[in-house]
Amino acid sequence: MAPSDPVHATALAGSAARLGPAARLGPAVPLQRPGGEVRERILAAAVDLFAAHGYDATSVSQVVAQAGVTKGALYHYFSAKDDLLFEIYHTLLTDQLASLDRIMAMGLDPASALREIIRSLIETTSAEAKAVTVFTREGARLGEERWETFRTEWRRYQDTVRALIRDAQTAGIFAGHASPEVISWAIFGVSNSMPTWFRPDGPKKPSEIAEELSDFVLAALEPHSRRDAR
Repeated sequence: MAPSDPVHATALAGSAARLGPAARLGPAVPLQRPGGEVRERILAAAVDLFAAHGYDATSVSQVVAQAGVTKGALYHYFSAKDDLLFEIYHTLLTDQLASLDRIMAMGLDPASALREIIRSLIETTSAEAKAVTVFTREGARLGEERWETFRTEWRRYQDTVRALIRDAQTAGIFAGHASPEVISWAIFGVSNSMPTWFRPDGPKKPSEIAEELSDFVLAALEPHSRRDAR
């Protein structure tokens, strides 16, 4: 990811734009990983405590107590406190990429594929809003090597979505008056900002927001010839 990329350029400034997409096929259910339940409990406790008290004010002992595990169990999965901060978002991003790959492997037409990506993006972002908020606020504490991991993985997500849009534009399926980059950032901008405005008890469910956003994006991408034929 080049320094001019919005994700990198605003990373250390604390902007939500540095966050990658949150996409998952179907309901937001974490993938099974080594360590499973214990590892997830530790991460969940870290998210809650970092959100409530901040990264600096939270000790490893507090995470251990809230998770109901021993320090030995925590250090079995995480060598230091900043590993927890890294994994809060890296775990999510790993799932996001796996979900994107599943969507792309389904062989859907471009409009259906983009709609599915948007749906997964919105539903998972809303489900993981606290983790995204914590990482937005505290992620600048990670070193350059960790950020390089995020850059590489997030770039692959962006490139996949943009290639889908670009190929459909070349084939005349999508209108070409807006670039794939602008279209994708319109989508990512909505999803990345969700932790600042979405409320689980609000008037719209994530699925409804996803449907409206999909309709909006796909209407803008519909070729004029198809509109005129109606």
